[in-house]
Amino acid sequence: MSRPNPAIYIGFLVAVIVVLGAALLAKGGFYVAKHEGDTLHLLQILFRMASGEWPHLDFMTPIGLMAFAPIVLFLNLGIGVGMSILLAQVLLAFILLPAVFWAGMSRLPRRAAYPFGLSVFVLVLALVHGEAEQSVSISMHYNRWAWAVSYVVIVLAVLPAREIRNDMLDGIVIGLGMAFLALCKVTYFAAFAPAVIVGLLLGGNLRGLRTALLAGLGAAIVVSVFATLDYWFAYFNDLNEVFASSTRPQPGFSLRSVITAPAYLGASLTLIAAVILLRQAGEMALGLALLLLAPGFFYVTYQNFGNDPQWLMLLAVLLLVPEPRAELRNTLGWPLPQAMALCAAAAIAFAAPSFLNLAYSPFRHLALDASDYSPMLARTPGHHDLYNRTIRMNRVDGVVALDVPGSGLEDRAGLAKRDKDRVEFQGKALPFCELQMGLVAWFEAIVADLEANGYGSGSRIFVADLFMGHWMFGDLQRLKHGAPWYYGGLPGIESADYLLVPLCPTSVGVRKQILEAVEKSGIAVRELRRAPLYVLYDIVRDGEGQGG
Repeated sequence: MSRPNPAIYIGFLVAVIVVLGAALLAKGGFYVAKHEGDTLHLLQILFRMASGEWPHLDFMTPIGLMAFAPIVLFLNLGIGVGMSILLAQVLLAFILLPAVFWAGMSRLPRRAAYPFGLSVFVLVLALVHGEAEQSVSISMHYNRWAWAVSYVVIVLAVLPAREIRNDMLDGIVIGLGMAFLALCKVTYFAAFAPAVIVGLLLGGNLRGLRTALLAGLGAAIVVSVFATLDYWFAYFNDLNEVFASSTRPQPGFSLRSVITAPAYLGASLTLIAAVILLRQAGEMALGLALLLLAPGFFYVTYQNFGNDPQWLMLLAVLLLVPEPRAELRNTLGWPLPQAMALCAAAAIAFAAPSFLNLAYSPFRHLALDASDYSPMLARTPGHHDLYNRTIRMNRVDGVVALDVPGSGLEDRAGLAKRDKDRVEFQGKALPFCELQMGLVAWFEAIVADLEANGYGSGSRIFVADLFMGHWMFGDLQRLKHGAPWYYGGLPGIESADYLLVPLCPTSVGVRKQILEAVEKSGIAVRELRRAPLYVLYDIVRDGEGQGG
């Protein structure tokens, strides 16, 4: 089957970007329906970078520079953060357009090129992380972006050139793509690098491999020039800290479950069947490359929240490329062209719920009722283009333990195994309560109370919880070398004036871990204020704290 018509193919790709991009931008703002915590985590990083800070050097995060740089570009142009997020997705799609066009034209027949291009741009432009839950969210956008770039890199690396060939261009796209993965979410780089290298070697594309290495090295040099070599050491230290962290060792199911659980076993068997069918069809190089990709597919899926196997559409594309002879059969008598087509259809079927959810999300965002939403950063007019559902911002719900003394459930407390998260600090027991919804109102109320009682005015506050974004909601300063999302240790506490202990944190486990680390470190604190939502402690240094 011949390659796609260049004019029709580029027209199709541009049309996909324009249609999805127009649906993204037409609302005039970004309306977030869930994952407020993840959104606030993203905002902290964006505002820090927009002020000149660098990830890893100035604050702790395991996510790389390129996950945020496209958004920061628009922030620095004076655009509100809501539209900046949406515009960054459209920008990335147009940046990827030449690479997607080249991959489709040089590697894919018509039947594979169009679903390939559609899949890449749906991943880039979606407004949900995946799965089948419909609410709009920017959470984990970097996972979608990394999958999209991975699609392009893998297709160019493991498939041979068809009617046109340019090894140097292949190498530039692959090298810059792998650099993007390393600087976005390094999991993807580590998971797919072996298959990419082997694919280039098996295809005899040594020039492409050399060019890819040079292009990747060039990207690293550019980052080093602007961020210094210390950037790489800081990046490694952040990754190592997260790898060793007990706070969130895995964001979902275990690796075994991601492969063998009922929700995933069908997809796993389809992947194994694809490898076998490719080898039987004489596609030895592609079969080996897919076999090397399989562990990476599983590991990335295991590492990503939701455990969505976003590799399924790529698998379908790869299966649509070979054109075995019509009479070719395996030892079971199956005609291999039809068997491979059925395997591709199975991969698409397993991918369909998540893929359709991704594809429809920009239109769902366009159709939502804006009257149900309010600005997320109410005190920052320049960013009133970022909205959250009013009910979710203001309905503050938490999970509390009912097996307290006098409840009649005291004898069940031991069986409930809450001891691992119960904590006393300075001789006083903290309530077992975990915030479930209303994070924005919770931040606003705490910051308003701090300011009303004289603890604002540019103070830096270390919070014993997963999130430390209170500074975005009032007259507070961010911690120097802090962590927008807590993974371990006490990052930024050296610059803190106060320690704030929430009475109903987003994570009781993290609260306990932090307070135990404070006590172990020998940091002296003195209680200043016990409010309905928190307890505030003065951090005493040199015998004197901020409270005098």
